[in-house]
Amino acid sequence: MPLAFESTTHGTFAFGFFNIRSDMLLLENRFFFATDFCAFLIELAARDEEAVEATLTAWTIDRPEDVGDLMGAIHGRRFTGFIGETYRCYPFPSAPEEFRQSPEGDATQAEFSEMIGRYARRGPIPFAASRSRAAMGGVEMSLEVFCELVRYVWRGGYPRWRAEVRPLYVVAMKRSLEESPSFLFAGIDWEV
Repeated sequence: MPLAFESTTHGTFAFGFFNIRSDMLLLENRFFFATDFCAFLIELAARDEEAVEATLTAWTIDRPEDVGDLMGAIHGRRFTGFIGETYRCYPFPSAPEEFRQSPEGDATQAEFSEMIGRYARRGPIPFAASRSRAAMGGVEMSLEVFCELVRYVWRGGYPRWRAEVRPLYVVAMKRSLEESPSFLFAGIDWEV
């Protein structure tokens, strides 16, 4: 489930997994797979620069009604937009103990790509960072908040990875970030 994080430009913003059967993440109205996000972080981890600029490929949904109603879809009452379509295919689990992020979520990427393609345009979103801030897709945040996004993916968001089993791409991301010379990842506390 996406959580609210604090930006320096937009107040709170939503980031996170939104369907436990997919590894797709949302950043407000932008969507990308966790596999791509982790690969992007690994690429950033190899850079030792004072200021970083890069792009991450994502889908952007311009109209809020095309994003959909997450809470309505979770409760099985309102299946609008892209998120509603994902919950028609993969409903919210009825048993609370089944509410865990699937470490096999990347297996549904083709299906989720097809669904989002009906609502969004795909293209690069900018990323920039300095020693005091990071900005992704126009949302500016402190480096501490950016590190919270990274830790969110490591944990499997809320509700965490099923049985605490992380996908290999998440384990590889953590390893690369721990060995990184970049200021971006210097302060990550993986236990938080």
